[in-house]
Amino acid sequence: MNSEKLLDARDVEHKLLRIAMQIVEKHPEGTMGFVGIHKRGVPMARRVAEMVEAEGPKVELGTIDISFYRDDLHHLESNPEVHESKIDFSVDGAHVVIFDDVLFTGRTIRAAIDSLVAFGRPARIELATLVDRGFRELPIQADYVGEEVEAAREAYVRVRLKDHDDEDSVTLFPDGKPAA
Repeated sequence: MNSEKLLDARDVEHKLLRIAMQIVEKHPEGTMGFVGIHKRGVPMARRVAEMVEAEGPKVELGTIDISFYRDDLHHLESNPEVHESKIDFSVDGAHVVIFDDVLFTGRTIRAAIDSLVAFGRPARIELATLVDRGFRELPIQADYVGEEVEAAREAYVRVRLKDHDDEDSVTLFPDGKPAA
């Protein structure tokens, strides 16, 4: 299957650092909550949190699983893999940044917001994504974006993060999702 590597390990690290620096610039002090969406949003949030904390602001980490909040479960090819949602800080009145690897239709983020507010009512929710590939179905926009990718709707963007996979990379498959 055709593929094009869009970002290598060095590029991914630079994109994550850029997101971290944008967050620090916008929020130079105080405490923020970073919440990663399982799977790759979690390691992304952890890595950016380390970069942000090196600059001063404190970050509290959490994870959410959106499986039961999706509005498109009937469209998934198989049963969703369920992970633990764990937020050990108070969401009420908090400034929270949700992390996801790829922003596409916006449905995952809508489900993440629904999942997050089950823990409380944040003062503000922002979104950080490594790749924004367009084609929204909902009015959702990322506050922090590593890379914008122009591709056809049927194309597939695969993000691999060394914390979860064997490497850091972003690959475009123009003809759709490759076989496992």
